[in-house]
Amino acid sequence: MGNKPFLLKPAAKDYLWGGSRLNDDFAKGIEMSPLAETWECSTHPDGVSTVASGIYKGRLLSDVLRENPEYLGTHTLAVTEGRPELPILIKLIDANKDLSLQVHPNDSYAKENENGSLGKTEMWYVLQAKKGAELVYGFKQDITASRVRTAIKKETIDRYLNHVPVHKDDLFFIEAGTVHAIGAGVIVAEIQQNSNLTYRLYDYGRVDKDGKPRELHIDKAMDVANLSSSASPRQPMRVLKYRNGCASELLTRCKYFQVERLLFNTEIHRELTSFKTDKNSFHALLCTDGCGVIFGTDFMLNFFKGDCIFVPADSMELMLHGKAQFLNVCC
Repeated sequence: MGNKPFLLKPAAKDYLWGGSRLNDDFAKGIEMSPLAETWECSTHPDGVSTVASGIYKGRLLSDVLRENPEYLGTHTLAVTEGRPELPILIKLIDANKDLSLQVHPNDSYAKENENGSLGKTEMWYVLQAKKGAELVYGFKQDITASRVRTAIKKETIDRYLNHVPVHKDDLFFIEAGTVHAIGAGVIVAEIQQNSNLTYRLYDYGRVDKDGKPRELHIDKAMDVANLSSSASPRQPMRVLKYRNGCASELLTRCKYFQVERLLFNTEIHRELTSFKTDKNSFHALLCTDGCGVIFGTDFMLNFFKGDCIFVPADSMELMLHGKAQFLNVCC
């Protein structure tokens, strides 16, 4: 019998720009205000997910994977510095206010300057967006580091930034080195490398809970930022592939992760939709809408909007019943 999937309980963050919609719209039930981020599938020490069902219920995901490295699969990213390591991190982000202007380093810079850490390339899938919502994606034109520094001091940096309208179901690939920011009124699912490195360039003069200005990291940001002009990212041509009761579309494939969207509705089908992993990779299924049940031999698990299910590599064959949408993440 193959390995059984299990639900995850996220770690949570109360960053000052967060809101309440992760509780209101995704039923997180987390007593935190504001609730800015939930780290749905994470073994990062800054926020480890907890197993919420099955024989490992109540244990940290990092401990479970350390004891069962085969759950990660055989792909090369499953082993970091000779030890098993979850290579990705999945978040839900509620940007009730504008996030800071920031940039992330690549692997080589992070390894040399941040105690061997991974860099951070990420993808955003937009779950909700208020009318007129935007994000920042790079610069309108080529710019020098000295001009960026001056504009930050004079608080005129916004005039150089490339603002992009945001709509529900948009996706954005944010490669390490891209200066970016999520604007107010947006909820995204973020799939990223297993890293928590963020270099903050500008934060609108905001202060933290203790009344102190939030730290900026301008020197490191200038080391890694791509200062060339950035074309506004176009939404890729997305092709739905259909099978009985289910449709799928590839959203992103890069060297760090693969993400596809699954839409299934078995309410009118006698033949249910099946799902199985191979030996190469685990899968993380983030339910972005709907609800249903996933089951196999001697196994059944109900899921709802906002739930994240970890499916070990080489799992048992699973059946899905209900009406829901998932982001399916693997390596």
